[in-house]
Amino acid sequence: MADQTLKPEVFELNNGSMQVKITNYGAIITSLSVPDRHGNWADVVLGFDSVEPYVKGAAPFFGCIVGRVANRIKDGKFSLDGVEYTLPINKPPNSLHGGFKGFDKVVWEVAEYKKGENPSITFKYRSRDDEEGYPGDVSVMATYTLTSSTTMRLDMEAVPENKPTPISLAQHTYWNLAGHHSGNILDHSIQIWGSHITPVDQNTVPTGEIMPVKGTPFDFTTEKKIGASINEVPGLGYDHNYVLDCGEEKSGLKHAAKLKEPSTSRVLNLWTNAPGMQFYTGNYVNGVVGKGGAVYGKHSGVCLETQGFPNAINQPNFPSIVVRPGESYQHTMLFEFSVE
Repeated sequence: MADQTLKPEVFELNNGSMQVKITNYGAIITSLSVPDRHGNWADVVLGFDSVEPYVKGAAPFFGCIVGRVANRIKDGKFSLDGVEYTLPINKPPNSLHGGFKGFDKVVWEVAEYKKGENPSITFKYRSRDDEEGYPGDVSVMATYTLTSSTTMRLDMEAVPENKPTPISLAQHTYWNLAGHHSGNILDHSIQIWGSHITPVDQNTVPTGEIMPVKGTPFDFTTEKKIGASINEVPGLGYDHNYVLDCGEEKSGLKHAAKLKEPSTSRVLNLWTNAPGMQFYTGNYVNGVVGKGGAVYGKHSGVCLETQGFPNAINQPNFPSIVVRPGESYQHTMLFEFSVE
């Protein structure tokens, strides 16, 4: 397989009630279409019409899988088993989403592509020792499956081959349930099954504390409009990691969030086995020209990135993201669409 030149292509998963397009470049979801309460279909993810803009770096992480470590690592440094590692500072002063060329900017191999009632696609990538500064070779697999008429499942697995390494992958789709071209998401309401967040310093890195959301603008323990208290959040909007509670479960996954759009009644329920979820309101999106010439501005999509906690490698009180040879990293997300 090594001598095969992999090229970016787009693949479709379609079961008649849901259509998803995914490219092997960055394992990116380029479009996802579902009906509203009147049966009108819309594409509910931000993105581009072709693979080229992604390859050229026009996307602020639209739809991709980020790794080897999602989110921020403080000052791009960590030590593991007494060895110091230095990572590229691609979002000064920190290293973000795996560095300058993370998993979102490589072409993955298509290991399996199945059509039919439960269509699926499996991507594989082998991350080399010292790639973007990270230790050891790691084999990564990601499988997107339409498990029912309105449900998509993502299974991510990573296996370190020869050295312990931090691993924390995240799926970085920007959702707009009214349709990707329909303006901002401030009218969407959301419920997040997280009664604590990891507050951040001025460089958006967690301080290490775990803070209750009660009585703060971060409280989405009951359904609330995203825009209701966004102006009380320091900075440009929400870009915070929620500590997910262990509540209601489905297929061994815990309920992370329920996103709802009032004009179309579209609902997205998200389930995961990850300990945290970055709730990000597209604060830095600024005039990106996307599908069909739609212009995406600030807050035009919302990201629900289930993940290990940001900078966990440097925070001993956070759940560990270190994976050792002989162990495997497993991260599952379930995206359940409905209308109500």
